[in-house]
Amino acid sequence: MASPAPPRIFSRRRRIAGLRRASVRQAQRDAARYLMDDMVEDILDRLEFIRMSPARVLVIGDWTGTLALSLRGAGSDVTELDMATLDEEQPIDAAPYDLVVSLSSVDRVNDLPGALLHMRNALAEDGMMIASFLGAGSLPNLRRAMLAAEPDRPAARMHPLVDNQAASALLQRALFKRQVVDGRSLNVSFASLDRLVSDLRDQGLGSALANAPAPLGKAAKKRADAAFLAGANDKGRVLENFEILTLTGWKD
Repeated sequence: MASPAPPRIFSRRRRIAGLRRASVRQAQRDAARYLMDDMVEDILDRLEFIRMSPARVLVIGDWTGTLALSLRGAGSDVTELDMATLDEEQPIDAAPYDLVVSLSSVDRVNDLPGALLHMRNALAEDGMMIASFLGAGSLPNLRRAMLAAEPDRPAARMHPLVDNQAASALLQRALFKRQVVDGRSLNVSFASLDRLVSDLRDQGLGSALANAPAPLGKAAKKRADAAFLAGANDKGRVLENFEILTLTGWKD
């Protein structure tokens, strides 16, 4: 009996459009890229700590190109793919790889267990997968602002996020061995809600929900701005939290 299709929460078309918009925005001098920079630095630190020098690597989602550049400098043969050229819910070609890295990508697929399983199947024996993305606990001030904008009937405007417990279960379901799930916080201050939204768009993290609600009206936007700034410190800035979740698993 065939398994039921996963619910359609995300739109692949909207994800690709957001990535292309981010690529254009990155040409601006002040474009934000701190989340991807943090993830890349963390991956390189992990590989150095375990003294792993993979021969063949697949990097998914790093639109900065920094991770691939560093790995090639260390002698790895690296293939780079993004969500426009790789459907994470389909088998991965040109396997096997000694290392598969996914950055800010698989958290916005409809079939996350399937995407993790495809990455596992793309690994060579004893190969390793690392996936980093924004996890539960991220953007509490933005969530509060969105709820305040439409107090009577708030629309679904933000993505559901994965927590540590769910991530561990997902790795087990995808048949990974020696699973490790850990999280870390990255705090960034903002003077306005508009700047936070701009930073998210710079980094390809705008909404990719399949059923996108209409934009906020003027009154709702005013309520959102006020709710966001209600959490400001004495310098008029709001400290927003990004919780970065990292999943690590080995094939055997």
